[in-house]
Amino acid sequence: MRLVTFRRRDSTEDRLGALLGGGARVLDLHEAAETMRMPADSFRGMQSLIEAGEDAWDRARDLITVAPAGATRDAGAIVLRAPLPRPIRMRDFTVFEAHASLGGTRPLPPVWYKWPVYYKCNHLAVEGPDATVRWPSASNDIDYELELAAVIGRGGTDIARDGAEAHIFGYTIFNDLSARDWQFEEMTVGMGPGRSKDFDGSNVLGPCIVTADEIGDPYALTMVARVNGEEWSRGSSGGMYHRFDAMIEFSSEAQTLHPGEILGSGTVGTGCGFELGKYLKRGDEVELEIERIGVLRTRIV
Repeated sequence: MRLVTFRRRDSTEDRLGALLGGGARVLDLHEAAETMRMPADSFRGMQSLIEAGEDAWDRARDLITVAPAGATRDAGAIVLRAPLPRPIRMRDFTVFEAHASLGGTRPLPPVWYKWPVYYKCNHLAVEGPDATVRWPSASNDIDYELELAAVIGRGGTDIARDGAEAHIFGYTIFNDLSARDWQFEEMTVGMGPGRSKDFDGSNVLGPCIVTADEIGDPYALTMVARVNGEEWSRGSSGGMYHRFDAMIEFSSEAQTLHPGEILGSGTVGTGCGFELGKYLKRGDEVELEIERIGVLRTRIV
């Protein structure tokens, strides 16, 4: 399934949908369930669907197969939101050695190879596809970060690595926007990033969540970033030193991992302007594309 959160252009209500026909149409899953006289509470939103579990996911697949005409919308009649507009929690890891070591020019501490370390993102600063993000006026070093993100479907505590990927509901694209000048200054304190990644709209997700059964091998996905149509970055999810099973094991140790949490991979090698020696300008449009998921567009103003 390719699942989205959307709004009708004449409404401010978030709806749960599924992309049809390569994205040309969207099926309103709640409306479809009511039309088919199926239990509809699980389809009130993405979080509701994830928490409802596998039986509800199977019912969603059934609805997509039937796709009642009265519950479908033309893509031009709706606005896509972040698939999870308010994730219950977000962690961002750094698991691409090429990025963390700046192409091998910066030695990494032994703990980097031991643990898939992370910081917690501002889950209230999420934007979706085709959003316009207003950059903080006091920051001048504007950067994107091209990341793959996993969405947790089944929670748990002390989850063993063997079988951990069965806890993944699906995958989406994550643009971890970063105010580099703020970041380099605040990290001299030794506490990790905060203000530099927490401003409004700094965590961009979308355009959809592709369920794990449809994504195929999540470690063989081409990842590309373009700025104003020009390719800046290209890499592969195959470059992850720590994989999502290790992230799930690590982040669930002595703490509960909940359905609907998002785990970001961190930046793919060369997947940000900093590694390339250049930054974005106000007015630039960033396109992040990951194979089998789609394109996530963001405009900076």
